[in-house]
This record gives sequence, structure tokens and C-alpha cells, in this order.
Amino acid sequence: MKILRVIKQNIPNTITCMNLLSGCLACVFAFKFGDSFGSLKGYEMAFLMIGLAAFFDFFDGLSARLLHAYSNLGKELDSLSDLVSFGVAPAALVFNLIETQTHSPLAYLAFLIPVFGALRLARFNIDDRQTTSFIGLPIPANAIFWIGLVAWNMQYYYLGNLFMTVMMLAFPLLMVCDVRMFSLKVKTFALAPNVRRYALLLGAIGFVSYAHVAGLMWTVIFYIFLSATAKKTEHF
Repeated sequence: MKILRVIKQNIPNTITCMNLLSGCLACVFAFKFGDSFGSLKGYEMAFLMIGLAAFFDFFDGLSARLLHAYSNLGKELDSLSDLVSFGVAPAALVFNLIETQTHSPLAYLAFLIPVFGALRLARFNIDDRQTTSFIGLPIPANAIFWIGLVAWNMQYYYLGNLFMTVMMLAFPLLMVCDVRMFSLKVKTFALAPNVRRYALLLGAIGFVSYAHVAGLMWTVIFYIFLSATAKKTEHF
């Protein structure tokens, strides 16, 4: 029975490690930005790996709740995995995008993303105000934005070094700002307490239907707008 308890306790941590592995692979593919892997390019493979990391990130928490297998180790491991998958991997994508387009040294600003991502995660771990909502942009949403922005640059046209510089400064700061962001977790499917969540879902469907992967960028911008325009007294 003891071995079964050990296995049960480590199921969430194993899933978290799959998140970390996916993030590491995303970094590898990001540095093979324009190489072909079957019908996909390296940056598209990185998109897939970050998406897979997000899948594991969701299910490690779910499995921990279902199995009542919480641990301090799991909490710290989750943050370390998220930093790689949703901080370092998007930064590698942005760095290689700018490198392939312009070879500008501004590409190195991309590594502000994991630096501020680490600050975001550290603050989250010690802040008991973020149990039902977030303060600052969650790091997975940050990763989704960068996937969408890189996809936009590759699907349509390169938006330019000035625009990319502004984004590389703004989004890291958004992760550590004091703006409240609503969580996507729902306690009920009733309309009144979930108006913003349903609006975001409809917006995401519309943006992705129109612009495909690039629509993820607009989805995150819409999420920030919905959060920033909520009344201070409104419960998320």
C-alpha cells in the first residue's frame, strides 16, 4: 500500500515534468526556427510544444486536486516548469524571429520575458490574494500572446523592430503590474458571474477563426482589455 501512496503522490509531479520536457523541446525547435520538420517549420513545432506544455500544466493541477496529492515540491516544480515553457520558450521564439528577420541586437530584449516571468511566478507563490483571480498577466497567457505575435509576423508581414521592442518591454511589465486579471476557472455556468469569461470565449473563437494561430495574440489583448475594464467591486 505504501508504494501505491507514493505513486499516487507523484502522479501530478510526473505530469509537471512532462510540462517541463515540452518546454525544453519548444526551446530546441525555436532555435531551429526556419528548419523543416515534415510539413511544419521549427517555429510551428515550438508552438505545438508550448501548447502541449499548457495541456500538461492544466492536468497537473487537476490531478493534484482529484488525488489530493498536494506538496511543496509540486508547487515549486510547477513554477520552474512554467518558467521554461511559458517564459524561456516564448523568448527563444521572439529572439529567433528578430534574428531571422533583421539580425538586430534588439533581439536580446526578448530575454526580459523569462526574467519578468520569474518575478511573476515568485510573487504568485507568496501572494495569498491570487486564489480566485490574478494580479498581473499570468505567464501562460504571456506565452499565448507571443505565439500569436510570432505567427502574425510569419503569416502576414514583419511588424518591425520598433513595434517588437515596445511589445518586449510592455508584456514583461504586464506580468508584474497590479492590474487584476480574471481566472478562467468557473464555479458555476450561470451567465451573470461569467460574462467576461463567455465574452472571452466568443472573442477567441472569432479571432482564431479569422486569423488562425495569429488570432491568439488578439485573444490575449482582449483578455487584458476585459480585465482592465472590470469595476473594482466586481467579483471575478
